[in-house]
Amino acid sequence: MKIKKFLIGAAMVLLAATSAACSNSKSASKSSDGYTPKELNVQFVPSVQASKLEAKAKPLQGLLEKQLHMPVHVTVSTDNSALVEAMASKKVDVGFLPPDAYVLAHKRGVADVLLQAQRYGYDEPSGKQNHKLMDSYRSMIVVKKGSKIKSWKDLKGKTIAVQDPTSTSGYVLPIAELHKKGLNVPKDCKLVQVKGHDQAVLSVYNGDADAAFVFSDARPLAAKDAPAVMKDVVPIYFTKYIPNDTVSVRSGMSKSFKKKLAKAFKDIAKTKKGKKILENIYQHYGYVDSKDSNFNIVREYEAEAKKAQK
Repeated sequence: MKIKKFLIGAAMVLLAATSAACSNSKSASKSSDGYTPKELNVQFVPSVQASKLEAKAKPLQGLLEKQLHMPVHVTVSTDNSALVEAMASKKVDVGFLPPDAYVLAHKRGVADVLLQAQRYGYDEPSGKQNHKLMDSYRSMIVVKKGSKIKSWKDLKGKTIAVQDPTSTSGYVLPIAELHKKGLNVPKDCKLVQVKGHDQAVLSVYNGDADAAFVFSDARPLAAKDAPAVMKDVVPIYFTKYIPNDTVSVRSGMSKSFKKKLAKAFKDIAKTKKGKKILENIYQHYGYVDSKDSNFNIVREYEAEAKKAQK
């Protein structure tokens, strides 16, 4: 009888161990340090037509697989909200999130910042790109050359081209800073929403708007359609700098894997092939380590912009 009980008990222990092993084989491995994915799901947000971006992003998949020695899947989401939801449902491990979307995702407890992208800066007021790598950017207000609008104080009652209210540089930054200075833009000005910072610049150039809120410097984009904008559209105001776009990871990822992942992105950006791929995707030229507190300024601006909208 004792032998029989022993055999039954041993069988139950073996069954439990086998079940646990099968369960773990189907998911990421876990430890007290967090989870380590067995295959990596990376997702981008379209900055251009989704199909075009996916074609540009796919080559990154192979480079990451060589660096990490695991299967990597690169996809493109429909928008920022969809990417945040995918990270929340644990379908995506790495998301390329802009500052405002990262702040939202982190508040929900679904994402942590890993890296900030680096882009080349611009010499102002010329708008010419230089070769200084920047991990931050700012917004600017532009008007037509010769306009009677010489400063932000002259914007009251004027027509301003802006982006969607969720756009950091095309709405939130200038709205928040001017509200602090005493100008409630949503109430004191006429806002015209346009699609794209290049279109905002062109709306000023064509006389459809008195001013525009755009990232610094959006004029070279518009110059592809109208080269004269580089001289005929001029900046009158620049906001403070905020962090660049992020490479964010799903909350709960192990520290050891995050370190490995950060190194992979940095190393890829240093290679000739990797740099070209990242430039084609988002005009990223490198990456630097980041931390959540860097984005407190974004939270402050968003809170101030909401005050102006009330």
